[in-house]
Amino acid sequence: MSLWIGISIAAAVFQTLRFMLQKMMAKQTLSAAGATFARFLYSAPFVVLFTAIYLAQTGQSWPTLPPVFWIYAVCGSKAQVLATVCVVMVFKSRNFAVGITFKKSEVILAVVTGLVILGDQVTAWGLCAIVLGVIGVLVLSASPEQGRFKMRDIANRAAGLGLLSGALFAVSAVSYRGASLQIDMGDHWARAAVTLAMVTSMQLIGMAIWLAWRDAPQIGAVWRARRVTAWIGVLSMAGSFCWFSAFALQNAAYVKAVGQIELIFSLMVTVIFFRERIVLREWIGMAILGSSVLMLVLVI
Repeated sequence: MSLWIGISIAAAVFQTLRFMLQKMMAKQTLSAAGATFARFLYSAPFVVLFTAIYLAQTGQSWPTLPPVFWIYAVCGSKAQVLATVCVVMVFKSRNFAVGITFKKSEVILAVVTGLVILGDQVTAWGLCAIVLGVIGVLVLSASPEQGRFKMRDIANRAAGLGLLSGALFAVSAVSYRGASLQIDMGDHWARAAVTLAMVTSMQLIGMAIWLAWRDAPQIGAVWRARRVTAWIGVLSMAGSFCWFSAFALQNAAYVKAVGQIELIFSLMVTVIFFRERIVLREWIGMAILGSSVLMLVLVI
């Protein structure tokens, strides 16, 4: 098995655990923005420290970062913050597995974005996978209490937030890969660590300024809940380092496609940990979307 595949699977495990804790905190004491801020507050300082230690131990100096790097990094960091807020908000209205499944539309959206913006070619089978994924999202978009699907179901808030989070996560993944490729270093671990250090630092500063301006009490709430939120930061650091390392090794679309194994992990968390019931429509929707992702893995 290729190294990037194992790293991508590890990233999915860490990300599932982190979202699980964020869902817990969002339903208790923290707002969606507060739960998002927690991951950066307790991860960015450790990422910077880890990067500095790694570079020193391997005899490498801090690289010169070109302007293009900062363009990619800023776009990716902002998109990821907004995407995380959206998916945490989905958790407040739908169960954990469905929230993660909506987020997982990022793979399909990444392919579409690449076609529109970069002119990447999509094969006939790839197009079939995209259409199948759209059907799965439509099935998931209706609330569990509704009867058969109606087109107006797609207009509900949870569906919109979930799809928006997927689009933003797709933008962040492509941007992070673009940023890492701008660093002139042969060590892909170092490129991943430097990119992650810069991105998380920007996200921490940006979120702190935003909360201080719009919702200052949440900063104190994050600190008071540090016994849990600190773990959010640790899991975020581990997951992000794995994602960034995989991006440095392989195309972001391939990495995110493998990361869809998170769907299985999220189902396990939903049933075993949160004791949430998954209705038949949600099983069908997740199965269809999961099948589209599997097809993408086979054809891209």
